[in-house]
Amino acid sequence: MAGPIHYEVYVRKTAPAGWTLLIATEDRKHALETAEDQLRDRLAAAARVTKETLDPDTMEFNSLNILTIGAPEERKKPKTVEAVRPACSAPAELYTPHARALIGRVLEDWLKRQGATAFELLHRPDLAERLDASGVELQHAVQKVAVPESQASGQDLHSVVRHYQRLSEDAVARLLKAGRSGLFPSLEKRSIAELAQGLSGSADRAFVMGGVVAQALADRKGARDRLDGLMDMIDAAPPAGPARGLVVGAVEQIAAEMLAVRANLAEILGPSLDHGASLAAVVRMVAPREVERLIGLDPRMALMTPAVEGPAARLGARLAGGELPQLSASLARMVTRELASPRRLRPNDPVGEIDILRTLAMALTAAAGRLLTLEEVQNAFVDRSKSLVTPDFVGAYVRQCPTALSEAELLTRLCENVTGGANKRAAARWLSACVASVRLESEMRQSAPGGPSVSQKLLVLARLQRSVRAVQLGELDERQISTAIGALGGTLEADAGLLAQIGRAQATPVQKLTALMKMTNGETAPLGPAADRARAEAVKMLRIPEIREAADADTEASAALQSLMQAARLKV
Repeated sequence: MAGPIHYEVYVRKTAPAGWTLLIATEDRKHALETAEDQLRDRLAAAARVTKETLDPDTMEFNSLNILTIGAPEERKKPKTVEAVRPACSAPAELYTPHARALIGRVLEDWLKRQGATAFELLHRPDLAERLDASGVELQHAVQKVAVPESQASGQDLHSVVRHYQRLSEDAVARLLKAGRSGLFPSLEKRSIAELAQGLSGSADRAFVMGGVVAQALADRKGARDRLDGLMDMIDAAPPAGPARGLVVGAVEQIAAEMLAVRANLAEILGPSLDHGASLAAVVRMVAPREVERLIGLDPRMALMTPAVEGPAARLGARLAGGELPQLSASLARMVTRELASPRRLRPNDPVGEIDILRTLAMALTAAAGRLLTLEEVQNAFVDRSKSLVTPDFVGAYVRQCPTALSEAELLTRLCENVTGGANKRAAARWLSACVASVRLESEMRQSAPGGPSVSQKLLVLARLQRSVRAVQLGELDERQISTAIGALGGTLEADAGLLAQIGRAQATPVQKLTALMKMTNGETAPLGPAADRARAEAVKMLRIPEIREAADADTEASAALQSLMQAARLKV
């Protein structure tokens, strides 16, 4: 059984336009006349009338076209799908920075065994021949590249593998041909400056100079000796002009790839340095002026930033002169990557990790804008701060604390040195749990012969409270922690009756009033119940005329008292 019927009129304003609904009506004649009127009045290029019948079972409309007039629809041309091609199609494309980085990753172990970089592999015929002869190493490298590329692009895996096998064969053949033809002259008989001048205007000058520099490092073993050789080549390069840029460009690329390997970096900077000290040495190498300026302001920085010597110092001098900007940026980004990684800076020294992290933050922030943007530096330290508020790190950080008070002081320092809103809140939760713990209250309320007095304990709590206010926690966290410290101070004062002791003390009224005002201001007691009670006692004393007269008579004491009253916003 058919359901309700209605008619819909569609129009196309222009020939290539799509159909749009004009009206829907139950009158067939009205629908047909409307479609004809649209064309007659030139309001549309084409019109269509459809009959829509509702199916009561499925509650869907069955559409039937009963009239189509006007310009015919234009057939849309099918979109041509571009054929997906491999990322690298010619041997020359293997020399791009992205391709070299990929080669360095897939051949990382082999390159480490050879003591070479991807740049040298692409410019030394002996290395290329050695890799080609290995067979398995090259085949595995091709598979490491082809499999993910095939999955990402939808290409046939076997076709991609065959393509990269042919590409590697062509690259090796090209390099061997260049070596046999003597395209890479030795530096034994000619200086690098002379070679650079002779290559001026050559189409393959970058390729040839890369081969010359790589070949000169073939007999050098160890990263330290190789870096020394690179610095020697820069020293021997032409003083200025495109020829010098040719030498410096090749040296810079090899140095960047060499220093990207942790083992090489450790050998160059010194194997005795831990991870954090190595990063500090790198920062000192890439930003020597900024670090020296910070050391001048804070001599303790010199203890945290190891001095660089030997080839590293020579490289640092070049970096300071702005001669190797790409290498400087590469090293700076390496530092931020390491900061964002989960690797500990000082695995066995959590307190020292905070110190070295603070040092790195100061140095990188001082160098922000030249090497990295301030946002990149901040993001790196936000990522590093996430690892500082984990249970494992916090547990190791406070493990050596003998008392809950020393633990609270360390956690306050942790709050000071983490960045990022979420990390600040996480650190604040650790501190809040500590200051509100029964353990801290028990330790502070416990008295022992020869131990600190109540006044000393209140002074320590006041100092802790001021430290909490200075670390820029969130408003809610700061108020909660400060309130807990103040409540503990109020408990200690009430247990000892400190205000009553001050009232009975053999001291002048001005001295008593000064002691109360210092408690009121949070100098000798934390702000909270104890400070409020001290304030009330101070107000009582100030209302006694004899005490006011005595305070006014002592000019020096009166000035100090007025200062304390202003700080406490107290008017009597």
